[in-house]
Amino acid sequence: MKVLRRCCVAAALACAAISGSLHAQAYPSKPIRWIVPFPPGGGTDVISRALAQKLTEAWGQQVVADNRPGSGGTIGLAAAAKLPADGYNIVLGQLANVAIAPALYAKLPYDPIKDFTPVTLALTSPLILVAHPSLPAKNVKELIALAKAKPDSVTFGSPGNGTTGHLGTEIIKTAGGVKMTHIPYKGASPAFTGLLSGEISVYMSSIQPAIPMLNAGRVRALGVTSAKRMATLPNVPTISESGLPGYEVTNWYGVMMPAGVPKEVLTKIHAELVKILKMPDVQQRFQAEGGDTTSNTPEQFAAFIKTEITKWSKAVRESGAKVD
Repeated sequence: MKVLRRCCVAAALACAAISGSLHAQAYPSKPIRWIVPFPPGGGTDVISRALAQKLTEAWGQQVVADNRPGSGGTIGLAAAAKLPADGYNIVLGQLANVAIAPALYAKLPYDPIKDFTPVTLALTSPLILVAHPSLPAKNVKELIALAKAKPDSVTFGSPGNGTTGHLGTEIIKTAGGVKMTHIPYKGASPAFTGLLSGEISVYMSSIQPAIPMLNAGRVRALGVTSAKRMATLPNVPTISESGLPGYEVTNWYGVMMPAGVPKEVLTKIHAELVKILKMPDVQQRFQAEGGDTTSNTPEQFAAFIKTEITKWSKAVRESGAKVD
């Protein structure tokens, strides 16, 4: 009887192993949804669609971008957190809605640690502070002087409350001891449109959409948020050297899935994304747009997220930034 029981247990374990193996081999067997927490045209959208297209090519299954903009990217992340953890739902999180939002929102509709399975960090990128040509300021030092002379007369836009651009500019306000009026938009593209129309004075943008506008003379660069000047924009000073010594803000983007994704599915999608992020054409594309591709393990990404939440909670408190 004991022998029979052992045989049954062994058979059950073997079946489970085979089932798991077959599940991993079969994945993906239907289209995958890629949640984009911002409108089309912004940095998050560009990155998401590029990676989604590469996954489509690699697996022969459509990976479809699904834009869910609003509230600084928190609406999209909240929607993703509620989707099935079956491997067919992906979201691109970033510094703003993963690490900054917990300190800015009193009631965040998701827990960035408990509600998601981190897959891999994908891209890091500095931002650029750009101004409407009518603004009489050529750099951050002059911007601060103008804001001091005329408190609240300078308006700055952002892709939404709690985004990196919002907090990055709030830190400039605090460090410079000035008052500027914040105008939040529902994404990067609407914010940039507001800048081009003169509705706002300055905007902290992703590099990619800013470059063609800079080349066309439709906006003026005041400074980049990196510690050193960028190779793609060698004539643009850093904010640190142009008015605020020590200033540095680096945005990051990472691939996430709802919590509880099967281990074999996580392993497969992680391996494919790492392969994609190391492709020369992918690296060159994002470098040309001011970003650097990167990758790490799910465990490393999870640890990174916890560190970033701690770091930016402190920054939010010290800057006095609030969701308005």
